[in-house]
Amino acid sequence: MKFFILSIFLLAVSFGAAQETGSTYKKKVLEQTEVDFLGSFYSQDGDNAAVTGGIGTEELTDFAPTIVVSVPMNADDVLSVEAGISAYSSASSSNINPFDGDGPADPFQASSGASSSDVWVGATASYSHSSDDRNRIWSAKASFASEYDYFSFGFGGSYTMLFNEKNTEVSINANVFLDTWDLLYPIEFRDNGDDDDEDDDDDYDFSGIPNYNPVFTGFDSGQRNSYSAGLTVSQILTKKMQGLISLDLVRQDGLLSTPYQRVYFADFEDIKIEDFVLADDVEQLPDTRTKIAVGANLNYYINEYLTVRTYYRYYTDDWGIDSHTAKIELPIKLYGKFTVYPSFRYYTQTQADYFAPYNEHFSTETYYTSDYDLSAFDANQYGLGLRYTDIFAKSHLWKFGLKSIDLEYSKYDRNTSFSANLIAFSFKFVMD
Repeated sequence: MKFFILSIFLLAVSFGAAQETGSTYKKKVLEQTEVDFLGSFYSQDGDNAAVTGGIGTEELTDFAPTIVVSVPMNADDVLSVEAGISAYSSASSSNINPFDGDGPADPFQASSGASSSDVWVGATASYSHSSDDRNRIWSAKASFASEYDYFSFGFGGSYTMLFNEKNTEVSINANVFLDTWDLLYPIEFRDNGDDDDEDDDDDYDFSGIPNYNPVFTGFDSGQRNSYSAGLTVSQILTKKMQGLISLDLVRQDGLLSTPYQRVYFADFEDIKIEDFVLADDVEQLPDTRTKIAVGANLNYYINEYLTVRTYYRYYTDDWGIDSHTAKIELPIKLYGKFTVYPSFRYYTQTQADYFAPYNEHFSTETYYTSDYDLSAFDANQYGLGLRYTDIFAKSHLWKFGLKSIDLEYSKYDRNTSFSANLIAFSFKFVMD
């Protein structure tokens, strides 16, 4: 991966230098190569893990460093390459097989098996071109992402038009993601009791347990495809006010269920081993989903020290979820080059048609899930950020000038048992 990124970077620099010919001066879209180092540390906890059917620990920690390199190829074109990893440890996913740990199996305790941690890797390359008058911009991109049970390939593009002396901006975009799941099921639904199953670290032959008769049948395919299209219109309304509206459409088909998320039926007897109840089935959801979202931003410049940024979005889909999001951010300019930006975000959604809590579904239903992401809930998120900006990049690290630093902390709480904390940072450099 490092060799790939470095090769792309060096090729872009060489190609860009070769394109700097001709006698007519034109201001570049991007004057210098920019390198952005980003990262985040995320932690969460709760008592409604989908892996264990809507009960159990949701404890998870994640560290995700990312690098973004943007290279001016010539006056009009920019190549950007983004690459990142996400290393997480999850008490919830460790209970895909709760019997491979040192202690007794328990949905509220993490197992120490192989599924307790993993690393996600991903990369995106994008290319953009601006017209001579800078009123037309098109871009194209391709991406991939991979982890132990999942691979995704994506591609897409956008086209932007500016009018009215650049006071009006219209942009359209489209993206396609082609995903493949490895069909990893809960341990009780795998072949057990033989020496050929390398994941079978327990001592149980689940097929031989009296009165245990799950309805589980494996999925036919691990394919999932997502298609999205979006439209945004931005308008400078006055010298101090700017507005934006957006429309997003998403269509998904294929495996939209998560193969290792358990479901328990109220009309089935609970069969327990140690402190863990064996599942009656895995999550079953429709193989299509259509999503629609409409959003709006309104930003108002009060004075040189304070700006008000507001955002609202309405979302609906054909699974029965309707949601509302409202956010306000108040960037406050401090002395010199520093800005502090407190924020608050409120979110509320209705319950999906196929959701029910632990042990409240019935075996006669066609679709069912106990994933609390599809339940009805309200959530509040509080944030505080600090930004350092030096447009002249006077501070240097070797041949790189420091353009900006961002540090942000967010606290997220649902009115279920779920809560999360996020610390994020960004260092942007320009190459001399």
